[in-house]
Amino acid sequence: MPDLVDLHLHSTFSDGVLTPTELVTEAAGLGLRAIALADHDNVDGIPEAIAAGRKFGVEVISAVELSVVWNEYQDLHLLGYAFDHENQAFQDALAEFRDFRAGRSQRIVENINRQLADEGRQPLDPADIRKRAGGTIGRPHIGHALLAAGHVKSMDAAFERYLVPCNEPKRFFPIDAAIRLVHAAGGCTVLAHPPFIGVDDDTLTELLHQFIAMGLDGLEAYNSGTGNDDIDRYLSLARRMGLIVTGGSDFHQPFQGGIVMGAGRGNLKIPYRCVEEIRATISSDS
Repeated sequence: MPDLVDLHLHSTFSDGVLTPTELVTEAAGLGLRAIALADHDNVDGIPEAIAAGRKFGVEVISAVELSVVWNEYQDLHLLGYAFDHENQAFQDALAEFRDFRAGRSQRIVENINRQLADEGRQPLDPADIRKRAGGTIGRPHIGHALLAAGHVKSMDAAFERYLVPCNEPKRFFPIDAAIRLVHAAGGCTVLAHPPFIGVDDDTLTELLHQFIAMGLDGLEAYNSGTGNDDIDRYLSLARRMGLIVTGGSDFHQPFQGGIVMGAGRGNLKIPYRCVEEIRATISSDS
């Protein structure tokens, strides 16, 4: 079996449903050589993941997924890799975002509870949601609370009926500031899942030129929004532009018909070479 990896996983420390240890255990069972825990705006799960990786023989790369903006693009995602997750300035910046995220989640729950009251339904218990999350509360945790309370019968219904109408605005990093933050902590930066940006290849190329000028290091060519032909296009684009290539499933939770760790929607085979390119990039910058 070839050395395969998954460099885009989420745990209970952001909006995943598995703990870092459970993610590593799953990765080991799948025979993955390396993974990266890339929680949203949060690095608190990395020490647990690294410890589990030592136990189960899985290489764990420090990672984070930052919500960033640039001009009219209001929800880009930037992956940081192989940085010092104990860097104080980095942790302080993320703490500010966690505080905002906690407030946002609280406001979403308040909005939902007002809607539930209007419908004559029992409100959600914020303490129960915090317990379910175990870390930063994300909308999937609120969705699971709606499921557990019997207010909806599926996660799709939770989003359609409550989470989308009751949503609150996110806060984002300017992408140039986010790139500087990751680099200052010794890491490298990668633009996540390019298909979800929703632009054509010419526009993506223009954006990449701008981001490269800011210090962007790579492109997530292997991702769950792509078919094999798309992966080849993104690989070619990255190579033409001198970017490293990474890949990950963006796995949040196991469910039938959903995204699978290491395989995405079934077509991902992410080579260990991606880890080597990350390592080479941070070595050349040091």
